Amino acid sequence: MTTPAELIACQDALCETGRMFHQRGWSLGTSSNYSVVLQQQPLQLLVTASGKHKGRLTRNDFVQVGTDGKPLYEDQPKSSAETLLHVAIAQETTAGAILHTHSVWATVLSEQFFSEGAIKITDYEMLKGLDNVTTHQHLEHLSIFDNTQDIAQLATDLRDRFQQQPEQLAHGFLIRQHGLYTWGETLDDAQRQIEVFEFLLECIGLRGHS
Repeated sequence: MTTPAELIACQDALCETGRMFHQRGWSLGTSSNYSVVLQQQPLQLLVTASGKHKGRLTRNDFVQVGTDGKPLYEDQPKSSAETLLHVAIAQETTAGAILHTHSVWATVLSEQFFSEGAIKITDYEMLKGLDNVTTHQHLEHLSIFDNTQDIAQLATDLRDRFQQQPEQLAHGFLIRQHGLYTWGETLDDAQRQIEVFEFLLECIGLRGHS
């Protein structure tokens, strides 16, 4: 059971995450969504509310949801449209936090590489910033899912991929012309993986335009 003090700490940490990502250009306007796992059994998430500017989040801009992605309490705002993706990731991994950004390079490259099904990344030293990666020779398979407004179906497709080809979802994935999802056992871990992926995507983008 999450205490009021623990809930406030999670809200404040996600507010700070939003400010940082907004300053970096990864979460502009109302784009992006973030969540923290409050408890696993039964699953409860604290997720950003829909339509909130990520550079100006307050404690009132979050929703507590259950396994169906619906708010647990009546007096809460509407949760992010992509809440079911957060639920799927939380249930299929050991994630304690899930972060989604809308950077320029994630948007552009997810379209450029969509026909290949993934961006395959290797030989970058920064790869060692991803969980359990110990060498720059690691091959990261960053899968790309098609963009859709049918989030329930996308969540089902995501679950199927986790169960059938988990190696393709080791650290994150892209949605075409949309953005990046990644996660970590803690919020700090998830933030680190966002930073690593955003660095790598920018390198790939700039290399292709050099």
